[in-house]
Amino acid sequence: QVQLEESGGGWVQPGGSLTLSCVASGSGFSIIGMSWFRQAPGKERDLVAGIATGGLIQYDDAVKGRFVISWDPSKRTVNLNMQSLTPEDTAVYYCSALVPTLAGTRRAFYGQGTPVTVSS
Repeated sequence: QVQLEESGGGWVQPGGSLTLSCVASGSGFSIIGMSWFRQAPGKERDLVAGIATGGLIQYDDAVKGRFVISWDPSKRTVNLNMQSLTPEDTAVYYCSALVPTLAGTRRAFYGQGTPVTVSS
C-alpha cells in the first residue's frame, strides 16, 4: 500500500510563495509518476502539475510560469514550488502517485491534502 504525506501548506498573502512537499512511503511498489491536484471549495479536483519517469512534465494553464514541480524518485519525494500566488490558488492541494499494477493497469493514490489559503 502506498501512503502519501503532504506538507508545506498554509496562509500566504497575494504575490507570495509556498513550497509543498510530499513523500511516499510503503513497500512493494514502484512509482511511475507523481502529481499535484487541487480542489477549491465547491469545485472539482483538478490537476495542477504532473511529472513522470523520463522527465515528462505537464502544468495546468492557470499555473504555467508560476509553479514548478520537481521529483526525486530515489527519495520518493515530489515538491511543488508556487510563486506569485493569487486568491484563485486557494484550495486543498493533494499529492498523487501513479503505480503500475500486476494486472498491467495503473492505480493512483492520493494523500490527505494540505490547505493553501491566499488572502490579504
